[in-house]
Amino acid sequence: MLRLNEVKLPLDHPPEALQAAVLARLAIAPQALLGFTVFKRSYDARKRSAITLIYSLDVDVTDEDGVLASHAHDSHLLLSPDTSYQFVALGQQLAGHDHNERPVVIGTGPCGLFAALILAQMGLRPIILERGKQVRERTVDTFGFWRKRELNPESNVQFGEGGAGTFSDGKLYSQIKDRKHYGRKVLTEFVKAGAPEEIMYVSKPHIGTFRLVKMVEEMRANIEAMGGEYRFESKVVDLEIEQGADGGQVRGLTLESGEKIATRHVVLAIGHSARDTFQMLYERGVYIEAKPFSIGFRVEHPQSLIDSCRFGPSAGHPILGAADYKLVHHASNGRAVYSFCMCPGGTVVAAASEPGRVVTNGMSQYSRNERNANSAIVVDISPEDYPGHPLAGIEFQRRLEERAFELGGGDYSAPGQLMGDFVAGKASTEFGSVVPSYKPGVHLTDLAQALPEYAVTALREAFPAFDKQVKGYFKHDAVLTGLETRTSSPIRIKRRDDDLQSLNTRGLFPAGEGAGYAGGILSAGVDGIKVAEAVALSMAALTNSLNATASPSS
Repeated sequence: MLRLNEVKLPLDHPPEALQAAVLARLAIAPQALLGFTVFKRSYDARKRSAITLIYSLDVDVTDEDGVLASHAHDSHLLLSPDTSYQFVALGQQLAGHDHNERPVVIGTGPCGLFAALILAQMGLRPIILERGKQVRERTVDTFGFWRKRELNPESNVQFGEGGAGTFSDGKLYSQIKDRKHYGRKVLTEFVKAGAPEEIMYVSKPHIGTFRLVKMVEEMRANIEAMGGEYRFESKVVDLEIEQGADGGQVRGLTLESGEKIATRHVVLAIGHSARDTFQMLYERGVYIEAKPFSIGFRVEHPQSLIDSCRFGPSAGHPILGAADYKLVHHASNGRAVYSFCMCPGGTVVAAASEPGRVVTNGMSQYSRNERNANSAIVVDISPEDYPGHPLAGIEFQRRLEERAFELGGGDYSAPGQLMGDFVAGKASTEFGSVVPSYKPGVHLTDLAQALPEYAVTALREAFPAFDKQVKGYFKHDAVLTGLETRTSSPIRIKRRDDDLQSLNTRGLFPAGEGAGYAGGILSAGVDGIKVAEAVALSMAALTNSLNATASPSS
């Protein structure tokens, strides 16, 4: 099989044009082409009047070697790489494993989900612990918060089956380096669980919340069928760590119910909002350090404005869908301001997980057909902005979220302001043409009171500057909703590069967004696979070591 890249055709090309382009590019007769499939499809919209589709194709021909030889000069033609997933520890490597010794996965977001799946597929029967509820029960609680302002601290946008990614746009693309094609494994498993086939080849795949709910349930059933054991509403409150001369070794954990689970392998996939768990780990001596993250607002524009700006006369084309954008501005005070988690045709959602605090996030369905586009526009901050102990970033977030709660009126309404008023430095008193989507509601105020001065200064400079990148972006009545504080984890639970275990606690495998090793569904899923492999190899090594110790000397 050959991989043919950079096949370019007009947006509205007829279906037969693709085969004709392959034949022309390879200079072969029709009978020499046995077939082809689309590996990736993207688009080039720099010329809005002539948008081009760009294909990567896997092509089957009768004379593979001859075609490669005759196109040796073409850097866009090569052998198709093997993207199938290969397990690292199966069969003989795990023979003799004590099946009473089971790995534990804490958290059921994308990282924990794929860690559990891979461990189950290797026959290791993981125990999966989730502090929140099953995804459908969690959905009821989350919608109840949005409609009735009744927050359940253990069942919300942040906590529960599926993790924070369940209430998002379901974006499935990332800029991580993925030489082993783990991302392909993530997409393949999602398709098996009910995701649309197109996520395998479109350049910016997404799923949407409603589809994610069904997929998470299907994957759970699959894991359980392979011996995995789910326990919901099972919050981990302590780790048993045996200290030695060369550091600690996990021996077990304790649930809030008082139950103790013995294990020497714990995958820590707790997400970026498990603040109480971070505190427990810090008190137990697990190595943690502060890391940079970002703060800002959710910004809403009419989706039609973004579509027109990005796609011109092709706006609304079914292949293109709702347009997105990616923006960055380097402010004169040294701060970077950029768009994050852009949700075309979506809504701004209440994402608080602690009482008396307001947090925003973005969400959209597969159709992306809501009237507004929204994105976080955030300012980068670093540990120098919140000096102190490694958990100081959490306290920094909490202070901002409490201030947002106050500015919103103290009832989980979010503080908001029109973009033009924010830049001009005056409070807003009424909405314009853009109706905010955030539920429970938006209370207009002066958002300059919600963020540090350096962030306000950078944002006021960035919004007019973004208009040069997306014409019409600096729209007076575009709505800013605050605050976006959970762009990423404020800490990193550092791990060793070789075996992915905690720097000073063997058997503890920090993973995903909460540990500072992922950002988004795809990268979190990929990290879950990597960590599951590391767990399996560690269990195999431990089994071999115990077997060698038990064997009589010759």
